[in-house]
Amino acid sequence: MFTRLLLVMYTVTGSLILMTGSVQAEKDTVIYLAAGSALENTQRNVRDKDGTTLTPEDQNETESDINITANIRKAAVKDEALSVNAQNVKIITNNRVVTLRGIVENVNERMKLENIAKKTRGVIRIDNQLEIKAP
Repeated sequence: MFTRLLLVMYTVTGSLILMTGSVQAEKDTVIYLAAGSALENTQRNVRDKDGTTLTPEDQNETESDINITANIRKAAVKDEALSVNAQNVKIITNNRVVTLRGIVENVNERMKLENIAKKTRGVIRIDNQLEIKAP
């Protein structure tokens, strides 16, 4: 009986050690890869939290502003010439003023999105804050 209990204790302890060790290794690997990644955008996220830049939470909830944002998004997604990044930029409308934020592949995409917003009914001004992806 004692031998059986001892065997179970060793098995459970060994299993826990193995599981904990592999989780820690994966966690460290992910942090290491993210720190050197070109997709790492910590600085941009810090900037967005300081309250000086518009975020999607600043979207006005009036029907006209929601429609403007939706129409720009539909036109951007429908345009197959735009990259996925360009199709997923932040579009924030507040009192019919549209702010475009995010990263696009090149100047052409930046201008194309601005033109889509200009052609959208109800827009009175555009604040184009789109950034071009670093090489």
